[in-house]
Amino acid sequence: MQSIRSILRGLAGAALLLQLLVDPAFAQQQSAVTIEKLVADGWEITGYIAAWENRSLILFKHKEHKYLVQCSVLIDVLRNPRVVTYCYELR
Repeated sequence: MQSIRSILRGLAGAALLLQLLVDPAFAQQQSAVTIEKLVADGWEITGYIAAWENRSLILFKHKEHKYLVQCSVLIDVLRNPRVVTYCYELR
């Protein structure tokens, strides 16, 4: 069961990567949201989890919006930049 979950997670990540590679407009639209901008606009952290060894998920809520925003944060010392953040709306 655990191996099926990791395979599905890998497939989901690959599908997202493929979407980003095929459609640059999609990547630009999604990456326009940053954690700094969310906090400055009044979004509050409502949840946090260390999903993997080097990746964390942060969930934000705003009292004026009926949806949540989730940010995936990857810290990798072999990359440049070392911190990669991807935020998206959960509707």
